[in-house]
Amino acid sequence: MQYRFAKWLAGTAVALSACASLQPLQTAQKMIGSPASSVRETFGAPTETHALADGTSRWIYSHQPLGYEVYAADFDGNGKLVNFRQMLTEKEIYEAKPGVWTKRDVAERFGLPREPVQYYPLMKREAWSYRLYANGYQPGHFSAYFDDQGVLDRTMIIVDSLGGDRRRK
Repeated sequence: MQYRFAKWLAGTAVALSACASLQPLQTAQKMIGSPASSVRETFGAPTETHALADGTSRWIYSHQPLGYEVYAADFDGNGKLVNFRQMLTEKEIYEAKPGVWTKRDVAERFGLPREPVQYYPLMKREAWSYRLYANGYQPGHFSAYFDDQGVLDRTMIIVDSLGGDRRRK
């Protein structure tokens, strides 16, 4: 009897962790209000953490450079999960403020780049690049360009027309 229960318990744990990795948004939405320790148990260690200016914190779960997602888990001042979302969407990208945001702002929003940072000497711009699904299904790249003072100059989304279509499998 104990062996069956242990086997069932192990199977349940595997199934739950598979759900968390396959449907992170749905899993996390059920966890709103949970402590940071529960989020860590469910999703593992974040790829990076940021203490935000308003006293809250953000954990980044990046699937870059080969994946297309960067998830942010936001915690209030008491360490309770208040939001969990996919950051590499047009909605999030269009909130970037050229001329105002710095590298720190972009890193807090989308995580540090996992692809090599490029520098374009003629433009005098540094570029951070992230993979994403443009329009929710087309592979593409999001790039953030910074001037030599580290201020965001512009953003750009380039759709990879040869990369296929996530709707076709």
